[in-house]
Amino acid sequence: MSTVIELIEAGAKLLDEADVAFGHGTTNAFDEAAWLVLWRLKLPLDDMDSVAEREVSPADAQRVGALLQERIDTRMPAAYLTREAWLQGVPFYVDERAIVPRSFVAELLAEGTIDPWLGDHTKRVLDLCTGNGSLAVLAAMAYPDVKVDAADLSTTALEVAAINVTRHQLDKRVTLLHSDGLASVRGPYDLILCNPPYVNAHSMSELPAEYRAEPELALAGGTDGMDFIRGLLADAPSCLSENGVLVLEIGNEREHFEAAFPHLEVVWLATSAGEDQVLLLTRDNLA
Repeated sequence: MSTVIELIEAGAKLLDEADVAFGHGTTNAFDEAAWLVLWRLKLPLDDMDSVAEREVSPADAQRVGALLQERIDTRMPAAYLTREAWLQGVPFYVDERAIVPRSFVAELLAEGTIDPWLGDHTKRVLDLCTGNGSLAVLAAMAYPDVKVDAADLSTTALEVAAINVTRHQLDKRVTLLHSDGLASVRGPYDLILCNPPYVNAHSMSELPAEYRAEPELALAGGTDGMDFIRGLLADAPSCLSENGVLVLEIGNEREHFEAAFPHLEVVWLATSAGEDQVLLLTRDNLA
């Protein structure tokens, strides 16, 4: 019989040889294989060492192999196969109706990076382009005294967000809104979080299959990736309170952002991916 670690190592080799793409919760073949093997065997995802040498029956090993092969054959992100993704240690339901949650804004909420711009006045928060609702949930957890609106253009993504809001018992503090950008939200807000569609057209054309499995609406940002952001920055001042701030994720599009908004004064916030992925704008700077 195989052990858990042997199945993980064999799975990592298969994933590497198949040249699958990562980035939906893991960054390499070993971590992806560990996720799939442990999930299939119903073992804790965060304590591999304690079960590494456990023997696995041939039948269970076959089920693991089938899941790994499904990952290779379909090129679906692992999170769509397991119906679960983790962000800052918090589990979220996800399926093909919403983008797999991976926003660096989650780090900023967990680490208190944006807290210097917040205070007693921070009562209302908006998570725009909420997707599966993960940032709205994390914001409500980080700031127990705030009310959070979570808005998205996609009604099907909002269905997924509703599952997560209820899962984390936040229905009384998180309200889901159907809105095209800021058109139908209920400001003013003291904090707006936004991980919008920002992938430029050239990058969209070169995305691996795993990313093309996600809703294009949540990714594509037009020729330079700034289509949604242009509207957002124009409308944001009227939706922010006097001391309100906007925290905006732009991924690898800093060059296009600065070309589109050359005179805008922003604060770049450090994340595990560097200091050019997420920025902060005050209402004064936007106005």
